[in-house]
Amino acid sequence: MLFVLKVKRGINLYINKTLIYNWVSYGIVVLFLIGLFFRFTNLDQKIYWYDETITSLRVSGYRQSEVVQQVFNEKEISVLDLQKYQQINSETTLLNTVYSLATEAPQHPPLYFLIARLWTQSLGHSVGIIRSLSAFISLLVFPCLYWLCLELFKRPLVGWIAIVLMAVSPFHVLYAQEAREYSLWTVTILLSSAALLRAMRLKTKLSWRIYALTVIAGLYSFTFSIFIIIGHGVYVLANDKFKTKVARDYLRACFLGFLAFSPWILIIIIHLLAVGNVSIWTAINLPLPALMKQWMINFSSIFLDLNFSYHQNTIYLTLPVLGLEIYSIYLICKRSPQQIWLFVLTLVGVTAIALVVSDLLWGGRRSSVSRYLIACYLGIHLAVAFAIATQIISANSVRRQLWRIIKVVLISGGILSCVASSQAVAWWNKYDSYDNPQIARIINQAHRPLVISDPGVSFGYVLSLSYMLNPDVRLHLLTQSISEISTDATDIFLYRPSQELPNQLQKNYTILPIQDSNNFWRLES
Repeated sequence: MLFVLKVKRGINLYINKTLIYNWVSYGIVVLFLIGLFFRFTNLDQKIYWYDETITSLRVSGYRQSEVVQQVFNEKEISVLDLQKYQQINSETTLLNTVYSLATEAPQHPPLYFLIARLWTQSLGHSVGIIRSLSAFISLLVFPCLYWLCLELFKRPLVGWIAIVLMAVSPFHVLYAQEAREYSLWTVTILLSSAALLRAMRLKTKLSWRIYALTVIAGLYSFTFSIFIIIGHGVYVLANDKFKTKVARDYLRACFLGFLAFSPWILIIIIHLLAVGNVSIWTAINLPLPALMKQWMINFSSIFLDLNFSYHQNTIYLTLPVLGLEIYSIYLICKRSPQQIWLFVLTLVGVTAIALVVSDLLWGGRRSSVSRYLIACYLGIHLAVAFAIATQIISANSVRRQLWRIIKVVLISGGILSCVASSQAVAWWNKYDSYDNPQIARIINQAHRPLVISDPGVSFGYVLSLSYMLNPDVRLHLLTQSISEISTDATDIFLYRPSQELPNQLQKNYTILPIQDSNNFWRLES
């Protein structure tokens, strides 16, 4: 009788575990599909902002200076005349794309832009299509993230939790929908990190060659990959003191990676002035309190994003998320061996220290630019996944229930954030193009509108606005300041002019600001 009871109890336990496993599997699949939906929904409905228009310009093979020379010509042009520089034609090739980047934006290596050119050549140049490339690339994050978790933690549960959190991470969903290289960079960070751990474990020539290839891919994706490589070096140094074959193999792989990247390093050195001119905005000082507030917003956006940059009254909601992230870092340092916590700290710390120290010593706002901190976010993501995975199976029932609640709250917060951002035309990651919908609405409602601007504003702002204007809107792009406009337009608007242009125009016009905007005015005789 006792034997029968034990058998029944064993069968019931097996059935319960099977049911729990099935429900967990279904939950992971559902959350992954939700994340998939958010990555591909409303791709063409959101502002095609400044940086994305420059992507289309580079992909199309045009140089910004040449286009400005052609369109800022004192003549009225249509929106369609401007848009043709956002489309590939038979006059340009892949070499034109590389040349455009090399001479005007060498800080952006060409890998993503070449892939994007081939993508748009095959499928078309619409906003939805070019953004879909980033969305598809972002799907590679999931196998790379799971592989990294297996190599680092040796626990599949950590990998599955990391995937679930990544699927509904509002930050990663936003940049999966942006026509820039950041989805590709995220993939190469995870891939390179997993390849390093695998090479250190196997110690074979093939595994180190694979790591060398990931180093090359990372460097040609984004120049900040150098911080990832440095972090890997710190990790190898701390574990092996550069006295073993592992350290020598790491140095050899890095040498091969930088050797393959040396042609682009030479291009960066030759065109260093262009890098300085394009990135000069990152050197603009931001007061320390404002800088710290932006750090809070950036790091909380991994799991919760309610557009805090534009709704400052809700910024207090970032505090619990930041507290959880800090505690997770503490927990992984306390409960895991050095090989685990050191890797996470180097992934988070090297990029963060490089950007923060440069801002504090020389001034600037580099550390406030969220997309530059992707490696830091991935390290925090790993720490939180580890904390949840270890605590939800804790022997302490209170702690187990608490962390299960935390897991549900994080997932719910991510889904809520993705719902909000997916329905919005503008979100914080569109930066200076955030007010384009309101500006375009006013222009489109006007009778025979004319929009005036000049080279004092970067060409990308005008390109971004053009995506939201009606085809009948005329543009007058000036090369020099003038005091009077000859036109038959009924409504004349001034958009992001240089400081000199309004001073000249106010001799013959009254310049009226619209909706308290510092970028948009109406001219009246």
